[in-house]
Amino acid sequence: QVRLVESGGGSVQAGGSLRLSCAASERIFRNNAMGWFRQAPGKAREFVAAISWSGDDTFHADSVRGRFTISRDNAKRQIYLQMNRLKIEDTAVYYCAARDSEGWRGIFESWGQGTRVTVSS
Repeated sequence: QVRLVESGGGSVQAGGSLRLSCAASERIFRNNAMGWFRQAPGKAREFVAAISWSGDDTFHADSVRGRFTISRDNAKRQIYLQMNRLKIEDTAVYYCAARDSEGWRGIFESWGQGTRVTVSS
């Protein structure tokens, strides 16, 4: 079964930190690039960060670069999003996604159900 399950969302004050995790099934994780996306209320889903299968190649959106860090642990079949210095505008549902390729550039075909992050003042 193809599965992506996010966890770690919650409520935090501006300036705080959260770490999101995404557990993936073997079929969807092996040899695949992974990414994080988010969708704020009333807005379209947007790219946040992505990481290649090897972990050597990462990319972060301008809006989060320097504050968020994507990483992965292939032995555990998990990816992470460390979010520091959170801002109110980071409030969104965060989705884990997988791409059927080792490189992250391109379309992501598989998606999790999302985990909600709420940042308050």
